[in-house]
Amino acid sequence: MHRSRRRARVLATALLAALLAGAALLAVYLTYRPAKPQVSVSRAAVYQLESAGNSSSSSSEAAPYEIAARVQFTLLLHNPSDRAAVLYDGLLAYVTYRGEPVAPPAELPAVVQERGADVALTPSFGGAEAEPVPVSEITVRALAGDCAARRVLLRLVILGRVRYRSGLFRTGWRDLFVRCDVTTGVGVDAAGAGGVPLIEYPQCFVDA
Repeated sequence: MHRSRRRARVLATALLAALLAGAALLAVYLTYRPAKPQVSVSRAAVYQLESAGNSSSSSSEAAPYEIAARVQFTLLLHNPSDRAAVLYDGLLAYVTYRGEPVAPPAELPAVVQERGADVALTPSFGGAEAEPVPVSEITVRALAGDCAARRVLLRLVILGRVRYRSGLFRTGWRDLFVRCDVTTGVGVDAAGAGGVPLIEYPQCFVDA
């Protein structure tokens, strides 16, 4: 009987210690847990966005449909946490029109974002002279219609990885995915258009 009571006390003590340790870990997690960053697009510059190929070739193989684009976006990264810094690495951005890439992807620098801080990034696509990118015929025709309507929807995507740092605590690297749908005004001849108005407030989805 005495041994049974002693074992019960030991088990109760161990269970109580485990519960206290779990409560302490939960309190630390709730206090220092990171909040995923927020992303917004504040500006877009369309220097060139036009059809660069056609299918009127008389040869047996028709010329490919292509789009030449030179575009730049101004992104604002916001760290909503007042306890954890955010570290970004391996960032790669690309821009699509109607689901098709219209410029080569662009690499972005690594970023260290302190607690509650804002960081601006300006991914540029197309270089000094836009390299035409193959697209489908329907995409070329849609671009002509959208430019005539002076309204074009572009999608900016950023891939990479993030980790969070709070004092001595650091998380492992996590995959980062950002998607921003940007509707801009654009003229019939978009070559040399430069800064263009954002017709709608860009909606950005962040998974980190």
